[in-house]
Amino acid sequence: MKRVRTGLERLLEHHLPAKDLRLGLIANPTTVTPDLEHAALALKREKQVKLVALFGPEHGIWADAQDLIEVDDSRDPKTGLPVYSLYGKTRVPTAAMLEKVDALVFDVQDVGSRYYTFVYTMLHAMEACAAHGKRLIVLDRPNPLGGADVHGNELDPDFSSFVGLHPLAARHGMTVGELALMFRAERALHADLAVVEMRGWKRGMHWEDTGLPWVLPSPNMPTVDTAFVYPGGCLIEGTNLSEGRGTTRPFELVGAPWLDPWKLANDLEREKLPGVAFRPTYFTPTFHKHAEKACGGVQVHVTDRGRFDAFLCYLLLIHHARRQDPRRFAWRQPPYEYEYVKLPIDILCGTDQVRKAIEKGVSPKRLARGFAAQAKAFARRRKKYLLY
Repeated sequence: MKRVRTGLERLLEHHLPAKDLRLGLIANPTTVTPDLEHAALALKREKQVKLVALFGPEHGIWADAQDLIEVDDSRDPKTGLPVYSLYGKTRVPTAAMLEKVDALVFDVQDVGSRYYTFVYTMLHAMEACAAHGKRLIVLDRPNPLGGADVHGNELDPDFSSFVGLHPLAARHGMTVGELALMFRAERALHADLAVVEMRGWKRGMHWEDTGLPWVLPSPNMPTVDTAFVYPGGCLIEGTNLSEGRGTTRPFELVGAPWLDPWKLANDLEREKLPGVAFRPTYFTPTFHKHAEKACGGVQVHVTDRGRFDAFLCYLLLIHHARRQDPRRFAWRQPPYEYEYVKLPIDILCGTDQVRKAIEKGVSPKRLARGFAAQAKAFARRRKKYLLY
């Protein structure tokens, strides 16, 4: 199988557009060459560029911090470089952080869902570069879900947050390089942006087709299977249901101590959703929601990725879990991802209309036609920014 060549590989070969510049690298454990060497070490060896600082997104530069845990500035023990946290005291690179930097390089693996915060770290980096006269170099990487399918609604700007700073579909089907072009154009940012494109990536590819190694981009994104359920699985964070954090199958396992797993699985199977099956199960999270308590629930088994709509699937899971015991079911309360007023479920859904429908007992299937129309409109809107 012919392997995809990433933006990082191409930058290391040709150095442009980073030649002779002092670089700050936005990185985490996914910032590696195909043989798993970290970009910080590879760039430090290069004579035609000078790496002067590292910047860490959510979870930190080594992705060892759990969700919602702020990270402090530090110093990298291997390179000796300063590490500036972009998920702590600030989410936007400051003038002081950029003082000795000519260009910021963004090379972090995204997972293809609107809620994943790394692309908004990239957006904030672009804003900072525009404000301070610096270049932003985006090293493109594959969307692990592929770039053909678009699912879910489009975020209403009134519900913007750090889990949705731009009106994207829940599963957007874009690479980070394509998103950078969209952000610059649609937010009218006068940024010196360079996207180093991949070679060999096609929109119909899933991660396994790329020939690249999977490195977990965050503590609860252990496998490519996790990424495929995440466009819906992340919505569970907006409830008091466990999304399986503290297990080896986060976002695939969903449940709570009061749920009957067989009833939940049967209710979901009756929905006849394509490309997915539901297995009744019990699991005990070691940490996070319902830690050390046995939870009844389901494991979501994706049987056909090409037909599976995670956004609708997990909304139906929430709907049926709430119907089973509306007294004990609850929406998670703020604060959540630096939003202190709006409900987490509303900023994750990018609207409050989904929550209000579920509260009225309306099946999310009744909303599916609207989701499909918004996804189709987004697919048209994104066309001008696609590189592959």
